[in-house]
Amino acid sequence: MEIKFYPDRYVVDDLYVPELHERLYCIFDLEGTGIHPEQESITQFGAMDYKRGQTRNSTFSSFSRASKPIPNAVAKLTGISNEDMITAPAFTEAFHAFSSFVGDKILVTHAGYEYDLPILKRHCEQLGVSMFTNKVLDTKAMFTYIHPEVREVISTDFLIQYYNINTVGIRRHDALADCGIIARILGQLLQEYDERGLDHFTADPTRFVRRFEIPEMYKITPNGGMPK
Repeated sequence: MEIKFYPDRYVVDDLYVPELHERLYCIFDLEGTGIHPEQESITQFGAMDYKRGQTRNSTFSSFSRASKPIPNAVAKLTGISNEDMITAPAFTEAFHAFSSFVGDKILVTHAGYEYDLPILKRHCEQLGVSMFTNKVLDTKAMFTYIHPEVREVISTDFLIQYYNINTVGIRRHDALADCGIIARILGQLLQEYDERGLDHFTADPTRFVRRFEIPEMYKITPNGGMPK
């Protein structure tokens, strides 16, 4: 798979996933010290198995000790504190456990082409750890491909509203809890693909996917720091 990034969008090439409706997937999500994958550190892994039409209880969750402090605003958002990092396993330990859970399953994420994959790749390269080679589907690209008429940025909140998903009682920005939301989004997407007679996903380098917009809380303040 190849992803080419532009200032406000990206394109995907060299990815083909057949038999979408029969597969066992592994949905995953990461939390980090911030939104910029080129400079932030992973703080949490979450993953869960998913197969359409089945209820599965196989899940994975682990903190990952960050290499930099968690800003106050991010700690408040995620519920992950610097105190949690003191006893958290090192990235290599957490990543190996995550990889063992994933196995050879096809991965599914949301905005992972922009955040999760780049930040994982950078961590692995810096620490000399082999990155997984599994195919990865992103619900943003899956939605964009069948809804070219939608011009909004396809955020998690957008899809929650679009599919009328009830998230009451779900702790957002917890990696495993967010996997549960992605699972429900994936279920809706697979239903739409099925209704359209689509049983595969083929990357199309002529189709642009809009990149996420940086929330205000993550923008650098004039003094160079993170907002409090």
